[in-house]
Amino acid sequence: MGLGLGLGLAKKAMVFLVLMAVSGVSMGVVYKVGDSEGWTSLGHVDYKSWALSKIFKIGDVIVFEYNNQYHNVIRVTHKNFNACNATAPYANFTSGNDSFTIKKGGHFYFICGVPGHCQAGQKVDIRVGTAPDLTLPPSSSSSPAPAAPALGPSASSTPAPIDDETTVSPSQSTSPSPSPASSSPSPSPSSSPNSASTLLTHWFSAVVLAFLTSGLVF
Repeated sequence: MGLGLGLGLAKKAMVFLVLMAVSGVSMGVVYKVGDSEGWTSLGHVDYKSWALSKIFKIGDVIVFEYNNQYHNVIRVTHKNFNACNATAPYANFTSGNDSFTIKKGGHFYFICGVPGHCQAGQKVDIRVGTAPDLTLPPSSSSSPAPAAPALGPSASSTPAPIDDETTVSPSQSTSPSPSPASSSPSPSPSSSPNSASTLLTHWFSAVVLAFLTSGLVF
């Protein structure tokens, strides 16, 4: 019987944990407004500095401890918070030990509704981020990626400039070097007939001379 009772309690505990996980309930931090001073108009407690020194998250609990014979807690709009106007409140607390559980992000404005107390500084702005934990640094994936620089024309599409010193002039590339044989003039074709006629003239002169010489002998 004891074993069955233990199993029953275990099942109930598991169901409770599952319900808490599904409903998103988290055990937050409990903050007492004003710390040891509590919620008061005496002593000139700086509630603005107190609130700025805290990091409030969803699930945290704000506790107001005060003497309800002299003070109360009124949750108001931002406009009425600045004007210390307690009319048309969101909520009114008068027990002397009141708790407010943060269920969403945003600003929650509280004042004391007793005349003159808000003007004396008995007011507090509870600022809550939308994330459950504000102490975590933002994820690197949420940072916007840097814009890619504009792409200019690719280097392969732009022709390389021609160096003036390496440019080949048309005269150097197209003019063939002169042949050594072309510098020597070829013999004129008329020189052979002139030599033959000279030889013929000499032969004829020699024959005539020989004929005259033979006639003188005979």
